[in-house]
Amino acid sequence: MLNKKQIRHVLDTMGEMFPDAHCELVHSNPFELVIAVALSAQCTDALVNKVTANLFKKYKKPEDYLAVPLEELQNDIRSIGLYRNKAKNIQKTCQILLEQYDGQVPKERDELVKLPGVGRKTANVVVSVAFDVPAIAVDTHVERVSKRLGICKWKDSVLEVEKTLMNKIPKEEWGVTHHRLIFFGRYHCKAQNPQCGHCPLLDLCREGQKRTKKREDANATGN
Repeated sequence: MLNKKQIRHVLDTMGEMFPDAHCELVHSNPFELVIAVALSAQCTDALVNKVTANLFKKYKKPEDYLAVPLEELQNDIRSIGLYRNKAKNIQKTCQILLEQYDGQVPKERDELVKLPGVGRKTANVVVSVAFDVPAIAVDTHVERVSKRLGICKWKDSVLEVEKTLMNKIPKEEWGVTHHRLIFFGRYHCKAQNPQCGHCPLLDLCREGQKRTKKREDANATGN
């Protein structure tokens, strides 16, 4: 496990690599962000942005999503995985927003997770990005990078990873670190073929060192 000084080095290095890391889901208000993040489950941000480019022109507020048949909304997001369930959750969410929150997105995570299809990760993204509340959303990139680097343990659950990161990273850096971890995992420390050979954090990464040694040994034996 990395110590405090090593984690500081990791955070600073990622900051140098991705100084402009940000939420890549295109949105113009908290409501659109809730819809976009809900659609992004098991789907790339790029595909979500492609779909929401037209979706957000057609649907501006919760009432708009409820004014059409479920089948029409499903058709609008058909290219996204799990579109049937996501369409149902969107309409249910819109109904709750209108009935309980005057059509506005609540700012509290505990309230957000009550919305259909909104889990802890989604809620953390919304409070952090839309309302500038310190939070760390643990998606597949954040979890993978945190475990590979040894910030967290391999056996840790997603919630344990979140708690560990919150304990080891200054609160005022939670939001920006969340985005930098995502960028690092999405564009550098990828699930397949991570860029270990030219990683500035290789000296701290046991996983990367193992991969590099395995590759070197294979090249030495001609395999």
